[in-house]
Amino acid sequence: MTDGCEVMSELPEKQIKRLRGLIQEAETNLAAAKELLISMLGDGNVITAPRETVVMSPEGKVIEGVFDGQIMIGPDGKNYPVPANYASKSKLIEGDILKLTITPEGRFLYKQIGPVERRAVIGTLIHHDDKYFIEVSGREYEVLYASVTYFHLHEGSQVSAIIPANNEDAAWAAVEAAI
Repeated sequence: MTDGCEVMSELPEKQIKRLRGLIQEAETNLAAAKELLISMLGDGNVITAPRETVVMSPEGKVIEGVFDGQIMIGPDGKNYPVPANYASKSKLIEGDILKLTITPEGRFLYKQIGPVERRAVIGTLIHHDDKYFIEVSGREYEVLYASVTYFHLHEGSQVSAIIPANNEDAAWAAVEAAI
């Protein structure tokens, strides 16, 4: 049994850890946004007019954004649903740049156009809070349920996964294969 002081000291630690994670996520998104801007404008000193958030083309509306582990976040901050089976099979990870084409018929077509640097890890699949995670050296990375079903994984499976190489606070991993 714990006294009130121990419970109170745990709460700020959890809040601080969450805040640090949010800051790292914001920094990752900012870095991805800068990469996207450079890819649109070039890396020179000459500044040209930026492309609009939504570009019309013969194929439909084209939007570029950053994958956050589940969804694509557009340059306008709007969330776009990424099919879990596409994210799983394409092994998308946090920070990847995606291009979404919304066809005149209303179909959403995604393409990965800017993968971030990756690092392979090996861990164990665990399940809690109605979510799946890969535990790697005491650290948990959430994985899409579609990956669990696609690779026929079960709790306790040994898994090779991919995480962003330059994001220490990444919350998500992509399953590479069952071991």
